[in-house]
Amino acid sequence: MSTALKDRLRAARQAAIPAPVASVEEHGQAPDSPAELADIKGHEQIEPAMSATVMEWLAVYHSHFEEALPACVDTAAFFAAVRSVLPTLAKCKPASVLQALLTCARFGLIPDGHQAAIIRQGTTAAFVPMYQGYIELMYRSGLVESVHVGVIREHDEYSYTPTARYPDDFVHRPNLKLSQKQRGDVVLVYAYAWLKNGARSQVILLTREDAEEIRDEYSESYRRAEETEARDSYWHRFFLRMWEKSAIRRLIRVVPKSAELRALADADDAGDRGEVQILHAPDTEAARLLAEAERAHTAAEASQDVPPTPAKQRRSLKKRSQPRRSTRAGRKGRK
Repeated sequence: MSTALKDRLRAARQAAIPAPVASVEEHGQAPDSPAELADIKGHEQIEPAMSATVMEWLAVYHSHFEEALPACVDTAAFFAAVRSVLPTLAKCKPASVLQALLTCARFGLIPDGHQAAIIRQGTTAAFVPMYQGYIELMYRSGLVESVHVGVIREHDEYSYTPTARYPDDFVHRPNLKLSQKQRGDVVLVYAYAWLKNGARSQVILLTREDAEEIRDEYSESYRRAEETEARDSYWHRFFLRMWEKSAIRRLIRVVPKSAELRALADADDAGDRGEVQILHAPDTEAARLLAEAERAHTAAEASQDVPPTPAKQRRSLKKRSQPRRSTRAGRKGRK
């Protein structure tokens, strides 16, 4: 990291929030590489009353967000979501807020609590993709037509026979005339996808016990919240959402997935471990090129179910299919 950048970051660690704005404007540049962002160690805290000032601070990085956001995402909508989430991050280090938001932007997700959320883990902000965010990236891959996520309550009618063919393998018939309370508690979450080629994926079903096992084994933020008795992790606050997200993450194992979708899962896991997430976020242009390459590769594989005969082999077969002409010596020998 350059000396100029270190000077700017030292200025950013002062108690007053406007300092980073003046510092970055003075130098006319901002940290833009993952390594530089990962090295930011700011310790100041954002007071709720300073949210507008922090928005000005983030506006300094406006060009960085514009470069990071895919063309399909509205920058104004992104910043509107940021403005509403900032008060909940009052005790977070501004550097971690910037890092989480840039990670979110690079994946092209809106931090509105539906596609993604920016949450507080102690004094660190973390990017958490929701199951709608995973679905959004599945659609962008160009390989998935639609995704369905549903819940089965204890009084719903359903059947599941994994060895049967579609549509006899899975049926869910909820009685929508009943209220959710009358239908009972959620006992299963399921997910499946329709692919572009018209096929339907395997149906993924998760029981509550499955979700709890995933939470206990993989969620370090949940364990930290239990140990500190804070009980404020996303698993504590939004168990059903995380249950649904777990089903989607199981689903992406059995459907064609892009490099961007794999990177999202890696960034999600890194955030849960308290690690730097932006190192896993793809460069927008690189992600686009990868997606195009993967679509071309998938199309090529589909067209090569019966591999064509190589030209050299075709010439050889053609020669063998023609009757051999006897040589003059051979004819004399036969006489």
